[in-house]
Amino acid sequence: MPTEQPYLRPAQGQVSETVEIKRSQFIAVAQRTDSETAARAFIDDVRSTYPDARHHCTAYIIHQDGAQPIERSSDDGEPAGTAGQPMLEVLRGREILDITVMVVRYFGGVLLGTGGLVRAYQQATRAAVDSLSLVRRHHVALHQFTVGHDKAGRVEAELRVAGYTIADVEYAAEVTMTIAAEPGTDVAGAVASLTGGDVEVSSAGEQWVDSPVA
Repeated sequence: MPTEQPYLRPAQGQVSETVEIKRSQFIAVAQRTDSETAARAFIDDVRSTYPDARHHCTAYIIHQDGAQPIERSSDDGEPAGTAGQPMLEVLRGREILDITVMVVRYFGGVLLGTGGLVRAYQQATRAAVDSLSLVRRHHVALHQFTVGHDKAGRVEAELRVAGYTIADVEYAAEVTMTIAAEPGTDVAGAVASLTGGDVEVSSAGEQWVDSPVA
């Protein structure tokens, strides 16, 4: 059985949205980051793209297997609690992990006050998040069996036609196939019906996969 619950995360690619409030520009850039190292690299990259901005505020949430997600935020010179934490709250509210958002601010000369800053950074973050394509990351169970070369091609083809995902095929004296399927799927029964029941299917663990969000 899966040890981790499914969760939403961005598909690959970067998005950028600009919000203008009282002559200040808030440029929100968001991207999937699979680790804290990737998040920091993304932050450095965006900061170097906008080196003349007054503030580079950030928030990220990174999934960890078997542990609570890593959450970090930075106000980068804005009054404490007016930028990074409000941005992080947007990400929490959308229940998206493996994501980093930086909001770059070009000051327009008009002070927004603490409440105005909170609303501005959240508005910019929401704009970027709304532009993202999302995937659902979830576990699949892996099933493995060995079959002779004379049957391998037909068995593989029929499994694919039936909708099964062939995760790996190894050719040696015999052919070893690995099938990825949702937990609870009767893979052994499907393989038995194609091989006359003389093939043993064993568990090969589980792995994460991404599926499009409808």
